[in-house]
Amino acid sequence: MTTILVMTFTGIALIGVLGFVGRRKPAADLSEWAVGGRRFGALSMWFLQAGEVFTTFTFLGMAGLAFSGGVAALYALPYVPIGYMVLFFLAKRLWSLGKERGYLTQGDYLEDRYDSKLLGTVAAVLGVVFVLPYLQLQITGLGLIVQLVTGDSASGTLSMVIGCALVVAFVLWAGLHGVAMTSYFKDVVMLVVLAVLLIAVPAHFTGGVTAMFHRIDKLHPELLTIHAGPSDQVWFTTSMLVSMLGVGLMCLPHAWPAVMSARDPKVLRRNYTWMPLYELCLLMPIIVGFAAVLVVKPGTPANGILLTLSKQVLPTWATGLVVVAAIATAMVPAAGILIGISSLVARNIARVRDERKQFWINHGTVVAACGLSLLLAIYRPDLLANLLLLTYSGTVQLAPAIALGFLSRRPVGKVAVLAGLFAGELVVVWLTFWQKGLAGNVNAGLVGLAANIVVLVLAAAAERLTTRTPAQDVARSPAASTSP
Repeated sequence: MTTILVMTFTGIALIGVLGFVGRRKPAADLSEWAVGGRRFGALSMWFLQAGEVFTTFTFLGMAGLAFSGGVAALYALPYVPIGYMVLFFLAKRLWSLGKERGYLTQGDYLEDRYDSKLLGTVAAVLGVVFVLPYLQLQITGLGLIVQLVTGDSASGTLSMVIGCALVVAFVLWAGLHGVAMTSYFKDVVMLVVLAVLLIAVPAHFTGGVTAMFHRIDKLHPELLTIHAGPSDQVWFTTSMLVSMLGVGLMCLPHAWPAVMSARDPKVLRRNYTWMPLYELCLLMPIIVGFAAVLVVKPGTPANGILLTLSKQVLPTWATGLVVVAAIATAMVPAAGILIGISSLVARNIARVRDERKQFWINHGTVVAACGLSLLLAIYRPDLLANLLLLTYSGTVQLAPAIALGFLSRRPVGKVAVLAGLFAGELVVVWLTFWQKGLAGNVNAGLVGLAANIVVLVLAAAAERLTTRTPAQDVARSPAASTSP
């Protein structure tokens, strides 16, 4: 067995062990398991929220996007910091509502704010449908990482099976505490690896970062501007806007457990002050991707660029460390996604009142969701590929409902919100699967959001007209206001 393969499976086992160590005591209820009893401090919150952002395809995909699209990859740099700036102002209200009303999930929030179990269930179903492909993506990425560095597809499949088994085991055992513990390891090893690659790769091939960009400017100047094509300015702007709304308004359901777990709103606001600076770390894999433009043949699979350059530049043991970091960016986010999905099913879809039964449904969903994603990753890796396009575009359709829910008196009711939500989702699905070129390079989620808001406003106006009483009509008539 090669050194890289030994380090790979050692890394997978280490992440699993850290997840088990995260448990302090048996979870008494779903609140303790899913949101850590709402007792997490600033450090734990920092790593939990960072863990949601740096996933497999952030770690590897940013390098690949820079390799294929140049500076278009920078669209991913500003939207998270802008989203955190929005959350800096909204977090206190959101956390206070969650503490007072007992929210564990996005569905809990929407159900309570609009007094509608139907809306809570619909939001939960949409959350599961749109986030499940994201879970499969992490598992598929885990196998791809091992396969790329070993050249053996069987090793990739074995790593997926072992990785999934350990993730399920420590999530069931430790819940969000286990995710927090593994997040510490993941972020530290990832940052060390990226810092080494940022220095080593450009220095090895071009003599440094400055020299690298001078050569790119001479040989491939088009990569240093946002130019016409599938990743043009329209795509850049609209994709950044949709992603920013998704982050800033908490549209992704697996982001909710981390926020609800905070000890107090000061913890959240402190993190949202500094986390935008942390997002600058995304520049590291992007710069590695630019280096690949000069040394890797065009047409090379983009997602493997970072690992390909690592093997050429670093000694074997160091490449093994890169692989461990990449695996951590798959396993840790997968654990957080599982908590988000299972909580939605137990709280907002199955709707079992008995706490013990709710706990069992939650745990059963963890096993079922991860098992299904593993099977699809092995046997039908492309089956949910199209659905992945809907992850952000689909979940952002919840933005109007979430935003209006922050108001003390909401100007619209549940019927209008549901009507807008369904209209937005239908437009997104239509543009994604049947009329792909109709909106040009405009992000389908933004077009759907426009339709969502229009239908919501019209439905709210119709709702007000239909609920107006005859006495109100008389009071508002000119005759009623005339003195005798």
